[in-house]
Amino acid sequence: MKKCTFLIALAAGIASAATYHVTLLNPTIVNGTELKPGDYRLDVNNDKAVFHVGRKTVEAPVKIETAAKKTSSTTFRYGTTPEGKMSLQEIQFGGSTTTLTFDNSSGASQAGAN
Repeated sequence: MKKCTFLIALAAGIASAATYHVTLLNPTIVNGTELKPGDYRLDVNNDKAVFHVGRKTVEAPVKIETAAKKTSSTTFRYGTTPEGKMSLQEIQFGGSTTTLTFDNSSGASQAGAN
């Protein structure tokens, strides 16, 4: 019985973890840290997203949402910081129903999509 419970817990953990590859075209604030334009590996596990480039990592709280239908392309929604910098608010992944909403408690306002 213990083995079965462990396997169910392991399966639930695997189901909530995902890896994506994203390209930021502009300097972007994520959880108070500015990421330079470039390609990033994005690991998502439960309520945490981790951006990786080289040895640098940036963690951010994230909410995983599932849309009713798939989106055709990957889109980014940004807000602006009080300093006028772009702050990542949301990523919708093309070809899937997955949307990541980032918790930016800095009071950023909406800007637009990229």
